[in-house]
Amino acid sequence: MSGGSSAADAPRPLHFAAFVMNTASHITHGLWRQPEGEQLRFNELDLWVDLAKTLEAGGFDAIFFADVVGLYGDYRGDWDFHAELGLQIPSNDPLVILSALASHTKHLGLAFTAGPIQQPPFNLARQVATLDHASDGRIAWNVVSNLLGWKNFGHDERYDLDDRYALLDEYLDVLYKLWEGSWDEGALLQDRTSGLHADPSKIHKIHHESAHYRVEGPALVAPSPQRTPLIFQAGSSPVGRDFAARHAEAQFIASPDPDNARALIDDTRRLAASHGRRRDDLKFFQGLSFVVGATEDEARARERELEEQIDVDGQIAHFGGSVGIDLGGYDPDTPIDQVHTEGGQSGLAWLRESTGGRAPTLEDVVRLRARGGRVVGTPEQIADRLAAWRDAGVDGINVINATIPGSYVEFIDHVLPVLRERGLAAAIPDPDAPAQTLRARLFGTDRLSDRHPAAAYRGAFTPLPAPIAAD
Repeated sequence: MSGGSSAADAPRPLHFAAFVMNTASHITHGLWRQPEGEQLRFNELDLWVDLAKTLEAGGFDAIFFADVVGLYGDYRGDWDFHAELGLQIPSNDPLVILSALASHTKHLGLAFTAGPIQQPPFNLARQVATLDHASDGRIAWNVVSNLLGWKNFGHDERYDLDDRYALLDEYLDVLYKLWEGSWDEGALLQDRTSGLHADPSKIHKIHHESAHYRVEGPALVAPSPQRTPLIFQAGSSPVGRDFAARHAEAQFIASPDPDNARALIDDTRRLAASHGRRRDDLKFFQGLSFVVGATEDEARARERELEEQIDVDGQIAHFGGSVGIDLGGYDPDTPIDQVHTEGGQSGLAWLRESTGGRAPTLEDVVRLRARGGRVVGTPEQIADRLAAWRDAGVDGINVINATIPGSYVEFIDHVLPVLRERGLAAAIPDPDAPAQTLRARLFGTDRLSDRHPAAAYRGAFTPLPAPIAAD
């Protein structure tokens, strides 16, 4: 018997997505002021087209656009600071630019963020299916419950967390019926000889009626390469993780270290199995940023320079706004637990994990929002850390930028070659190879598995054959 290692023993490569937002100040605030901060050009389509080309050539799996549809909560009594800093205002709609990115790329996945309050499900189904056709099946949807922006869509106040996820379940139910059930396989014929373009017996109205939606159907777009786009989700609350266990194919996480990531991943995989899915039906993408140096001393020096450039108030305002707390008037030593909030609890849970379970203070917010999820070192040291994340169960990395495109160019040029040498990153796809759907790239198949709840609608609207009359 040969003593060589088998393919099963080979390291599992990680997937990589660029985590961006069509705005000047996304996660690491204030860096647009630096000469290399090209994110200041966020209104220019060329910035995003050029970035998408760079990512594809560098072997990234996807570009992942975050989004908001409203202002974060006040800071120091009002929202003026957000506009002054450019803290996710202005921000443009990522869904609008994805078709342009699709036309300039062939292999790169294209992920957008949206929630149910933004538009009726029928219209989203049509837009996304159109994009999936235009991209040869490379679209992913980051499903969110819309913490912000309810008043911009006619609601006096947002629903509580459980009600938001109940609405999201209802919204997805409509979409699954349109994407998976409305058109049977083989309905689109386009037969020039017979003149039959589509078989109406294989196209169905869905006649959906529920608490918030009435949708007749059928879907106006024929099935796209993926039918349902690859589904991302980012909630880390108990109800959010249960939602991910039922619906998501990839979950974006922000654990403070591999041990906490392992616990979260194991529990969410357990939940997925309890819903009739396989544990590996769900992949986990950890959000990380990187400071790279030829030596560790150089990397640490670059980190100190970065710390001086970050707008600390922006980090505090972003965190406080995301959990519904105006932190502008509090002493840095104030425990966050003493500040009343009805906002998102996942951010507070992350802080407690990051501080070893003790009550985090506002000072912790400043430190951890700036440094949390940051990996500093040589490419070899970064590879060591990413191996630890992979061994904890992480499947991919959402790479957070300080500057665009610089953070990604640096990662592609210096880190990814080392990762490929160690089997931690896949080879760059051949530019001339046939296009592959994003789901196939991540899971090896174009369509949702039969274990996903959307699969229940395949053929669900097809009339049953009439019974054969007895002689």
